[in-house]
Amino acid sequence: MAATSSPDAPPTLEPPDGDDWTGLADGPLPVEAASAWVVRPHCGGVVVFTGTARDHSVGRSDVTRLDYEAYEEQVVPRLDEIAAAARQRWPELGRIVLLHRVGEVPLTEAAVIVAVSAPHRAEAFEAARFGIDTLKATVPIWKREDWSEGTSWGREAQHIVDVGTGVDAGPQDEPAGS
Repeated sequence: MAATSSPDAPPTLEPPDGDDWTGLADGPLPVEAASAWVVRPHCGGVVVFTGTARDHSVGRSDVTRLDYEAYEEQVVPRLDEIAAAARQRWPELGRIVLLHRVGEVPLTEAAVIVAVSAPHRAEAFEAARFGIDTLKATVPIWKREDWSEGTSWGREAQHIVDVGTGVDAGPQDEPAGS
């Protein structure tokens, strides 16, 4: 579900009627609402990942501001595709949240939320990891950092790939670093 707004109010994200809540907003993300919404009676495992704006990045200890830009027409369809891919890998999933913020994101505020519920913790953790890793690799959103010596669009180039070829974070994967 995309962000909705009126001329006098910042965009908000509203939970959908279904079990996948995807969206893009240029205001604060509903972390608490997403965390509560993802809970289901048949799901004992709930994993909520919130990526927050921090004051440093590789080689920079003094980041003061982050801004995100997106190819907006592609974001929600790709988020929906990630949710569908997660459901294909883990059919027992309850609810999925994939929300991202654009515009300025002040330090310590949420830039992204990925939340997943599943009957058991293993599937919830795996699906949440798949969600954030695939989002980062496949959704056309870019980050600009401001720091004391300048401004830059991230430290490394990001090449957007299709969801089907993005990442493979599943039960059969090797641990990171191996």
